[in-house]
Amino acid sequence: MIDVATVLAGKYPAKAHAKAVVKWMRQKNPNVTGVLYLEGQKTRMIEDNDSEAPFRQRRYFYYLTGCQLPDSYFTYDIGTDKSTLFIPPIEPESVIWSGLPVSEEEALSTYNVDNVRTTNEVAAALAHGGSTVWAIQDQVSDHITFLEFDDKDYTLLKLAIEECRVIKDEYEIALTKKANSISTVAHTAVLKAVKTATNERELEALFIQKCIANGAREQAYHSIVASGTAGATLHYVNNAQPLEGKLNLLLDAGGEYQCYASDITRAFPINGKFSTESRAIYDIVLEMQLVCIDMLKEGVIWDDVHLKAHEIAIDGLLKLGILQGSKEDILKTRTSVAFFPHGLGHYLGMDTHDTGGHPNYEDKDTIFRYLRVRGALPAGAIITVEPGIYFCRFIIEPYLRDPVHAAYINFDVLNKYWEVGGVRIEDNILITKDGYENLTTAVKDVGEMEKLING
Repeated sequence: MIDVATVLAGKYPAKAHAKAVVKWMRQKNPNVTGVLYLEGQKTRMIEDNDSEAPFRQRRYFYYLTGCQLPDSYFTYDIGTDKSTLFIPPIEPESVIWSGLPVSEEEALSTYNVDNVRTTNEVAAALAHGGSTVWAIQDQVSDHITFLEFDDKDYTLLKLAIEECRVIKDEYEIALTKKANSISTVAHTAVLKAVKTATNERELEALFIQKCIANGAREQAYHSIVASGTAGATLHYVNNAQPLEGKLNLLLDAGGEYQCYASDITRAFPINGKFSTESRAIYDIVLEMQLVCIDMLKEGVIWDDVHLKAHEIAIDGLLKLGILQGSKEDILKTRTSVAFFPHGLGHYLGMDTHDTGGHPNYEDKDTIFRYLRVRGALPAGAIITVEPGIYFCRFIIEPYLRDPVHAAYINFDVLNKYWEVGGVRIEDNILITKDGYENLTTAVKDVGEMEKLING
C-alpha cells in the first residue's frame, strides 16, 4: 500500500517512461537510435468565437513529460538519454490578459526533464539531425521538418507508448487512487441527495461540484445519471429527466486528477429502499463483481473472467425464473448477452478506456465482441470490473422474436423486471503479482447505501 500524498509530492516520472518506451521499441527493433519527438496539444479557438476551446493535453505527450502546458514540444535523445521540453515564450500582449506564463526555470523544477527551452528554439534543435526521428502521424506541425534526419518513423513510437501505458508505476497508481478518493466523496454526496432531488441534472451538478471542490477540476468522461428505465441505456447522456415515480438511479461518474481517470458506477434506490425485483438483480450483479474481482492476479486470462461473469448471471436469472432451461445451453447459445451485452471492463489510466487492451470488435462470438481487453493481465495494470444486468426492450425484444433464444426466456417473469432498468457496479482494480488491490472505496453494500440515502 502506497502513501498517496508522499508519492505525489515528487515529480511525475517522465524520464522513466521515456526509457521504458525505448526499451519496448528495441524489443521490436534492436537498432532503435535517434530522437523521440512529440508535440503537446495546441491552443484552439471555438469556431465563430474569440474564446479558446477547452484544453485537453495529448496523452502521448503527457506520458513522456508530465506537462499540461498547451503549445509545447518535446524531444528525447536516445543516445544521450537527455530530454528537452520546449514551452511557449513570454508574449507581452498575452500577459495582459492571462498573466505571466510558466518560466523555463519553473518548468525545469516542476517537470522530470533534463532541459527546458522555448518553442522558438525547436527548429534549431532539430537541425542537428541524427539517424532516425520517431514521431506520431498527424501530430507534427506543418512548420516542423525532419530534413536533417536520415530516416523518419511515424508508427512505432505511438504503439510503444500505448503498450507501456498498460503497466502503471507507483506515481500513476497514486494519481488513480487520488482520483478515486475524490470521486468517492462525490458519489457519497449523490447518495445523500438522491431522495430529495427532483431531476437527474441536480445530481450531475452535485457530483461535478464535489469533484472540483476536492481537486478534480476535469471529469474523466461525461457522467451517466440515469433514472428508472434509462439505466438500461449503457451510455445514457440525457441527464435531465425527472426522478419522480422511478425505482433506481444508475450513476456512472468519475473525476480526473492530473490527467488520470477514475471510473466508478453505482446503482441504488431513489426512495431509499430497493424493490424486491431491484434487490434481486442487484444481488446477482454484486456477486458477479465480487467473484470476478477475486479471480484477479497477474497472468489471469481476462476472457475467462468475463465468461465467469456470464455464468453467474445465468445462474441468478435462472433462479429468478427470467431464464429457463439448461445453463449449458443458455451459455452455448449466448442468450445471456441479451441481459449483459457489454464487456466486463477495460484498462484505466490517462484515458477512461485506456490503451493496450487489444479488443476484437469483429469477433463473431457475441459474448466477447465488446470485450475491450483480451488475453492475460499483467501486474501493474489497472482494470475496471463492471458487470451489469439490463432490461432494455430494444436489446431484449429481438431475442424474444428469435425462436432459439426465446425458448430460454420466460416472458411472463421478465415482464416484472422492466422498471428495474439496469444495474451496473464498477470498481477500479490494480492487478498485482499474487492478487489485486481495489482502488475504489465508494459504498456498494445495500445496507450502507440505504442508510446514506435515508440520512
